[in-house]
Amino acid sequence: MKVEVKRIRQGKNSTLSDIYIEDDFFGYGLEDLVRDVKIKGKTAIPAGTYRLGINKHGTMNERYKVKFPEMHRGMIEILDIPNYSAVYIHIGNYHSETSGCLLVGEYFKRYDGDYAVYDSSKAYIRLYRLLIDAVSKGEAELVIE
Repeated sequence: MKVEVKRIRQGKNSTLSDIYIEDDFFGYGLEDLVRDVKIKGKTAIPAGTYRLGINKHGTMNERYKVKFPEMHRGMIEILDIPNYSAVYIHIGNYHSETSGCLLVGEYFKRYDGDYAVYDSSKAYIRLYRLLIDAVSKGEAELVIE
């Protein structure tokens, strides 16, 4: 299964993307600013193609296990990003909540020179349900353009 993140707009500290799954529009993504030099927890994921995997460890995994007990099988992790680790697709609205990860939302707004995504929990549940089986079989990739 192929997930494409097509960056469309840059804010002062944020990067907004269109997300496609198997060439069908899914929703919106939010990352930190694209930077030439990585700043831990404040830099967008480098453009490229990455495997998606499941991470069953850590604080975020424990929180999501409680929040979504009927569906959670581990965090969807973006793997093999040079100089990055524990990069997930997760819930959040603002660039300050990304921590270098990819947030998902149903719609977006611009505020004070930056972008935010909304209905993030709804988008996350929808995305998770679409991807989790393919991710668990090692059959999912993320392409960031």
